[in-house]
Amino acid sequence: MAKIDVLSMLPEELESFALEIGEKKFRGKQIFEGLYRGATEFSQITNLPKSLIAKLDETAEIRGMTTERMLVSKLDGTVKFLFGLQDGEAVESVFMRYKHGNTLCISTQVGCRMGCAFCASTKAGLKRSLLPSEMLLQILCAQRETGEAVSNVVLMGMGEPLDNYDNVLDFLRKAQNEKGLGISYRNISLSTCGLAEKVIQLSEEKLPITLSISLHSPFDSQRSEMMPVNRKYPLDKLLDACNIYTLSTGRRITYEYALIEGVN
Repeated sequence: MAKIDVLSMLPEELESFALEIGEKKFRGKQIFEGLYRGATEFSQITNLPKSLIAKLDETAEIRGMTTERMLVSKLDGTVKFLFGLQDGEAVESVFMRYKHGNTLCISTQVGCRMGCAFCASTKAGLKRSLLPSEMLLQILCAQRETGEAVSNVVLMGMGEPLDNYDNVLDFLRKAQNEKGLGISYRNISLSTCGLAEKVIQLSEEKLPITLSISLHSPFDSQRSEMMPVNRKYPLDKLLDACNIYTLSTGRRITYEYALIEGVN
């Protein structure tokens, strides 16, 4: 039987889990607080009794993540991480310092299946989507390695966030939880290559995040060559979805445009 991924649970979910395994409700809060203090094993949560630690070791797990590589820019101190996942896969994250706070660019999938011609992440295809805990762990590990807090998050690393919709929504709700990381929705940006149906679905959530559209060409024929997603969701469908998003949420959309010499 698969073990419960406790880092993918909200405080109230952990409280319910504590009751299910015959413990007092407040133990769930203690587990949650221990996780966000950086515990990688249940025995490191020192206010838990040994009997509960034994139960947790049997029924639950704290997903693991290791820092495989850490490259620091000599220009501005930007840090690029290669994080190893529990199953042997790896993802990249980038830590950036700004006057308004520290931003972490995180991955949402191992690889990608969108096939954008200019993107290295998609060359080997999609291996799998990340769990909410694995997105949270990128933040926790970056904070541990740098000794600095992350105040802003951009979902612009490996993968297409809206292709991992449910887990990404779950992550967003957990990242902004004030008892955990407490990162405001308004400090979170999500970038999509243009999955129009998912943009409309996201608009119905009415989350005050910033939506970013990876555009790169205003011409359907050219964009379809660069980004195969445009064949299913051409610009008219995508922009209709963007208008729905703006009207529904009241939030402005950011359009991303990489200049490629001789192409666009």
